[in-house]
Amino acid sequence: MTKKKKISIFILLAVILVIMMFLSILSGSVYIKPHDVFNVLTGNDSSSVNALLIFNIRLPRMIAGVFAGMGLACAGVILQSVMNNSLASPNTIGVNSGAGFAVMLALFIYNGSSSHSAVFAFAGALITTFLVFGIAYLGDNSRTTIILAGITISSLLSAGINTIKLIDSDITINITTFMIGTLNGITSKAIIIPCIGIAAAVLVSICFSRHLNILNLGDDIARSLGLNVGVTRLILMTLSSIMAGCVVSYAGLLSFVGLIVPHIGRKLFGNDARILLPCSALLGAIFVISCDLLGKIIAAPYELPAGIIMSFVGGPFFLYLLLKKKGGRRVNA
Repeated sequence: MTKKKKISIFILLAVILVIMMFLSILSGSVYIKPHDVFNVLTGNDSSSVNALLIFNIRLPRMIAGVFAGMGLACAGVILQSVMNNSLASPNTIGVNSGAGFAVMLALFIYNGSSSHSAVFAFAGALITTFLVFGIAYLGDNSRTTIILAGITISSLLSAGINTIKLIDSDITINITTFMIGTLNGITSKAIIIPCIGIAAAVLVSICFSRHLNILNLGDDIARSLGLNVGVTRLILMTLSSIMAGCVVSYAGLLSFVGLIVPHIGRKLFGNDARILLPCSALLGAIFVISCDLLGKIIAAPYELPAGIIMSFVGGPFFLYLLLKKKGGRRVNA
């Protein structure tokens, strides 16, 4: 694909994202007309019911979806490259579950207060990432080992979440929607710190895109080119944990974004991380906003959590990747 064509696709994705963001503000249990949205956003209407609805509910929800998509997509790109595994993602290797357990633990320790959720989510995601990576390193480091380690750890962490739920039934978070993943009910206050963390991690990861490209060549070649493989891998895994943890802290366990989006990004833009990371961020934002919008439309006047729509899309896609053939044979794990 030529550079001009890649730029054209990138611009198209940016336009699609803007359209989806606008549709997200329009849609919901109460439909708001486009010209009313323009009046509110331009400051011509700041006191009506529409203004309160947009600024207090619709706009925070839309922003949360955009940053969730960006964070999970970029985290997926990094994890797949660092682990050299096309099936790795915050969901499949248990990073989301680690962050989720840590959030529940924070709520339990601080009696339902969510002020420490982002810090605990990051710590849980980082610890889980290194734990899975360590298990794979001690084994044969194959795709199968990493995925099975992730599944095993996810099961243990899910048991931990349910245990906390049983011990303290007064935890304010809705455990069902948290486990599924949803953008409903998100407030501006809840997303300020996580979104700053996601934005910073995405920008830093783009700065490390050249290092990611070198790391993709293999450890031996990377070392011969002067790259400190251990430090680089540590930094990149920390960045992916920040992104995944921050998303989980306010949106719950959104699944499959970090698995699907990097594959689509590679099909469109190739493997160059300098292009793949920013483009995956756009694709991820579009994917999450689209799933959230679809959930609001198909069950109107009620809604389905975005996580359910993602699972319907991501489950078959994950199965396709597992059974994918190359040269007439299944890809060896």
